This record gives sequence, structure tokens and C-alpha cells, in this order.
Amino acid sequence: GRTRHSHTHEVIMRLPVSVHRHPSAAALLPAAVALSSLVRCARPLLFAAVPSSRFSGRMATSRNAATATTTALRSSSGIESWESLRARSLATPVGSALEEDAALRASGRGEAHVSNRLRLFDAEDGTVPRITLYRDVAGWCPYCQKTVMLLEEKGVPCIIETVPMRSYGDKPREFMKMVPSGLLPAMIVDGRNVVTESQVIMEMIEEMYPPENGYPAMLPPREDAAGWDTYRKLARLERELFSWWCTLLFRPEGPPIPGAGLFERILGGGTKSGGGDGTQSPAMRGFTGCLDEFDAALRATPGPWLTALSPDRPAMIDLIFVSHVERMLASCAYWKGLVVRGTGRWPGIDAWMDAFDERPSYRGFRSDFYTNVMDIPPQYGPGYFGGDGEAQKKYAGMIDGKDGKSWHLPLSPETLLEPLRAGPPLPPCALAAAGVTDVAHPDPVALDRASRHAAAWKLTSNGPAISAFAARGASGGARNPRKTFAAPLADPYAEADPEALSAVDAAVRAVCGALLLEEEKGGDRPAALQGLGEEVRV
Repeated sequence: GRTRHSHTHEVIMRLPVSVHRHPSAAALLPAAVALSSLVRCARPLLFAAVPSSRFSGRMATSRNAATATTTALRSSSGIESWESLRARSLATPVGSALEEDAALRASGRGEAHVSNRLRLFDAEDGTVPRITLYRDVAGWCPYCQKTVMLLEEKGVPCIIETVPMRSYGDKPREFMKMVPSGLLPAMIVDGRNVVTESQVIMEMIEEMYPPENGYPAMLPPREDAAGWDTYRKLARLERELFSWWCTLLFRPEGPPIPGAGLFERILGGGTKSGGGDGTQSPAMRGFTGCLDEFDAALRATPGPWLTALSPDRPAMIDLIFVSHVERMLASCAYWKGLVVRGTGRWPGIDAWMDAFDERPSYRGFRSDFYTNVMDIPPQYGPGYFGGDGEAQKKYAGMIDGKDGKSWHLPLSPETLLEPLRAGPPLPPCALAAAGVTDVAHPDPVALDRASRHAAAWKLTSNGPAISAFAARGASGGARNPRKTFAAPLADPYAEADPEALSAVDAAVRAVCGALLLEEEKGGDRPAALQGLGEEVRV
């Protein structure tokens, strides 16, 4: 999932999603699988939302609760401590490289990452950026995602602050004074001018940092009337696609249209886009028809992008589309049994998403299907199951693991829903440290070791807090007498189950220790993890 931040601690770590998608990424998935089977609360790990670094004082867990948590964790015995695990992690080449990379990013340098709070790019050290961007804490907001991606693609220095979305927390009073509407994203320019609405912010950034000052052009030149006409038409298409998606997902589907099956067979769509007999509801037909228009617009340009502004990078209109299209890929498969990417029906979309998977700006903020289908309902409302019923059940089971096999190791290198080899499998610094030079055909043993060590580094970076959050999933946890949120597992006020905390922490530490085992000592990775239940005695 995406990052969850706190002043007192970071509750959730984020691995690049490509780590989850690689078969030997066995990186964090072994931890999730083991925790799921041991304590039945691995999934809430994906949905923490806690206060931002700037405004956390009023919302953070009380110091007394934090002290009690620490005491409970220290009471566990028989399994390696977090301190020892951390030392072992940092002694690995991958752990050491990731630690250095984190320090580099904290200074404003390095690659795009959802946890970055300062971006300087080529600016001198000590530069105070003109722009402060406020985005959501959990990284759920698609409008925040596209705005941050624009800053990354242009290389604009900025400070990034985070506040909760209403679905998983209270907006701090200090933020509401600056932005009475509470809208995200919000941009503060020169410490005084407040701007909201993502597209307005993005176009303003383009004006402030134009091509003539050395920044990449993300919009057509002002004198290019045809280019601007294309931009506006595509922007309207994006809103139309979004509207059809909402109609399809968040309203009950109507009856199928007679004769649509023949139309689908002629187009070669088969039953992937409708009912099992090839028929479609009006909402499904409207949505897939809009996808056809989007795909045609992509195939009309010489490269993978929507415009010919630059063959080497996306334009602003690509960024406007991609954050919602990412969510469409997951939600349509889960609720409707519709697979958009990789079937060959929409080759322009396939090439477009492949190109985005190679962009650091996108890799730093994209998420996995499971996280997306869980963070959509708190924002948009409940999704309605429909479409191809048989395919829908199959794909939903693959995404949430209820099919009994999709969350089990070893993972298949290629899946219909989420290709595991989409982009580099680990951050470049980790690959270099592990000696993995051929990303397209990596040595499986070296990549498996690098992936495990990357996961262990993430776990040891925030181990006690992760254990405390996971313990909220036990029967005595997640109690909040004050109020409820649309995303209950992301309740910032919920506390851990004190009776389960010690066992949960032992399980997490045991998993982390297994990830750090060397091949000659640990043997088969899944086999090593299967024995954890007896070790932690849960």
C-alpha cells in the first residue's frame, strides 16, 4: 500500500509496488502471508492513516499508550529483537543501500517516492522552495497523485506536507484556517497564496516554471491553437471516462442490451467486457465505448503518449488520465470481471501503461490492486458487483486472496491482472547493491535475496509500530469511542489489542528474521515461513 506517516512514528512502510509484483518479491508478501495465517490481521497493515508530520500533535496516540505499547513489545522473548534485526538488515548490501537512499531523499535529492517531503532536484542545498503542496497522508487521492507527478516530471522544487482525507481522519485546524474548503490537493505559493483544484494547480505550475526557464513543457505552446484544441478535447474525454466509470461501479447495473453480444464478438472483445453470454449493460457498454475512444486517441500519436509534445515523457494530459485509469484497472476487474490491460483489446492503453511503468514519477506513487479496491469505497462509496459474474468472482478472489492460492508462494511471474515484471523490480540502488544488472532477465537467486533483504529493511525501519498497528486487527483492538470513519481500518484514534500485541510482535519479528536468513541456512523460502506458527506459539 501507500505510505502512512506520523510525527511519533511511521505506521506503515511502503515498498515500491514492483517489489510485490515480482515473483521473487517474496519481498514483503511472505510477511503478509505469514501474518495473515498467524494472527489474521495482516490486511489492516495496508490501511493505516495517521496524522501528518506538521499537524500530528493533536491527533497522535497518547504518550501513555505509546509507553504501554513499548513495554508490551519488550516483554516478548525467544525471538530476535528489533534492534538485532535492524543491525543485521543494515549489514546487508541491499539494506545499507536503501538506508543511504532514504537519507538522500530526505535531503531533497534522489528518486520520486511517496514518502518524500522535500524535493530540490538540481537546486542548491538550502534552497527554500516557493511551492508547498498539501496532499493526503495515505496516498489514496488520485488528484494529489497526478499533481505530485507533475512536479516530479518537471523537476520543480517543493515542500510536501500531508493531511488526512475526511474518510480516514480529521483535518487539522491549522490546515482548515489556510484552506477552509478542506480540499486536497492544495498549493501554497510563496507562503501566502492558496490554490486548490488539481487541474488549476497543475496549469499554474506550468506557468510558473515554463520551458523558457529550462523546465520541460507539459502543455502546448500558447500559440499552438490546434494543440490546445486537442488538449481540451482530451480533458473532456477524461471527465467522460471518469463519469462512465462512476456510473458502472457505484450504481447498480441495469439489464443487458439485447444484441450487444454480436457487437462484442465482431470487435473481438469476447466476454471480458460484459456478461458471460457476451451481452452488456448500458453502463458497461458506455464505459467500454469510452475506453475505445481513449485507446484510439493513444494509437493516433507516434509514441505511447496522448500527444506528440515529447516522445520521451508524458504530457500533462497523460498525468490527468493515469491516476484514475490506475484505479479503473483494479476496480473493474474486482467488481465487474472486466480486464482492461493486457488482453489485446486496447493496445494503445497497454503501451501507455507499459510506458508509465518505466517512469520514476509513476513508480514512486502507484499502488497494487488490493490497496486500490480497498481505498476506493471510503472515497466514492460502495462498488456494485456485476458484469461477467463468473469472471468477476475469479478476479475478485485473485485480488483479495480468497481464491485460496493467489496470495500463496511461489508467485507466477506473469498474471493476467497485475504483471509482476512491470518496471524495475526494486529501486535502482538496491539492484546495484545486489549485483542485479540485467533487469529484464535477472538472476533469480540474486533477485530473491535482494527482494527479501529490501522487505526486511522496510520492516526493521518501523517494526514496533507495524506490530502495534497489526494488533488493532485482534478482537480487542480498533476501539474508538469518539467517532467513526468511512475507512474504519484507517482510524487514526484506534489502539492495539493489548492482549494480542506481544504475540503479533513476535510473529512480525519471526517473519523478518526468516527474510534475513541466507540460502544455505534457510533453505526453501516458503518452507522456512511455514514453520513460523509453531515458533511464535500463536
